[in-house]
Amino acid sequence: MALGIYISVPFCRTKCSYCNFASDVFSRVVFERYVDRVCADISSAEQTANEMDGIYEHEVDSIYLGGGTPTLLEPGQLKRIFEAVRQQFKVARDAEVTVECAPGTLASPVIEGLQRCGVNRVSLGVQSFVDAEAAAVGRLHKRDTVFDDIARLRAAGIRNINIDLIAGLPHQTAETWQESLEQTLAAGAPHVSVYMLEVDEDSRLGREVIAGGTKYHAHFVPDEEATADFYLAACEELEAVGIAQYEISNFARAGSESRHNLKYWTRHPYLGFGIDAHSMLVSASPEAEGVRFATPDVLEKYVAAAALQRTLVSSAAALEESFFLGLRLNRGVDLQEISATFGQQAVENLKPVIMGLIADGLMTRNGEVIRLTSRGRLFSNDVFQAFLAPADLSMRS
Repeated sequence: MALGIYISVPFCRTKCSYCNFASDVFSRVVFERYVDRVCADISSAEQTANEMDGIYEHEVDSIYLGGGTPTLLEPGQLKRIFEAVRQQFKVARDAEVTVECAPGTLASPVIEGLQRCGVNRVSLGVQSFVDAEAAAVGRLHKRDTVFDDIARLRAAGIRNINIDLIAGLPHQTAETWQESLEQTLAAGAPHVSVYMLEVDEDSRLGREVIAGGTKYHAHFVPDEEATADFYLAACEELEAVGIAQYEISNFARAGSESRHNLKYWTRHPYLGFGIDAHSMLVSASPEAEGVRFATPDVLEKYVAAAALQRTLVSSAAALEESFFLGLRLNRGVDLQEISATFGQQAVENLKPVIMGLIADGLMTRNGEVIRLTSRGRLFSNDVFQAFLAPADLSMRS
């Protein structure tokens, strides 16, 4: 089964107030050391997979550079990373190759570099087409910047473009959200991701909202009901023009679904490189269904080659994952497939959970396929929790 490759590039021009990722503003002095470490890890991927007791695959059909802002790297540094991947793996000729970009970082030499590296898909972190909203959370681009970037990407032959939006940003209203949706449709991107603002202690904005403070425009964050309304409005408007929802946060025209991200939700194997990068392989050990491992989430620890965190995925944990990952997809989970993989008793044991979620209006069942309802997607974390065993059945080492 072909692998997906994820490469984390944690460097940003500015740290957005809502961001809870392991990314930040770093001196360019560290960029080369970081690329050296990433390339070394890619070169030793087979050895690492063996040490983790994972089944290693040479075939790769998706590559994804995420961040941070990978396009802050010099074109030569990006080239080194892609060359390392192609030297270590057999990359399919029709592989999906995605790079995340912040609007305003796509100077002509960068776009030319992406072309030379075989990039055929770009994900733009727009978040809002309303300049005041974007500025309030630390984004540095203007609306016109986005349209200019898209035009130049298309001129370079990169037409598979995703636009990220966030519902629930400070100062956002039903009217300004509608404006962002209209501008998104005007941009003509075949893929759109819509995320609801996460309010938690892992971001500066989240901590301020929880504390009831005013820093980072926290007192202008819409309430949960308004944010949910924005999300539902996006679902309706995108669907109406043929950009269909296929996952809780992702919408695409037919054939433009993210092949790479689908690997995560369908539990297909992937390898991650860089800071806070996660991997999942089929286990070579009969004691487990799979093995997951992750790199450190602190830059200096990663560059210093600190030990990976390893988790063996038991049959029980794999069953849980099949539900809480599979249910993210609009196509849902096929109980016959679950039964064939984990046994009929596994499905029988979960029938009370499934019936309860259906009764609560969070899920539907059509034959042997269960899916989240629109309401279920809003409360997806509660649904997923229902499928988790009382105790953690995974084995850590």
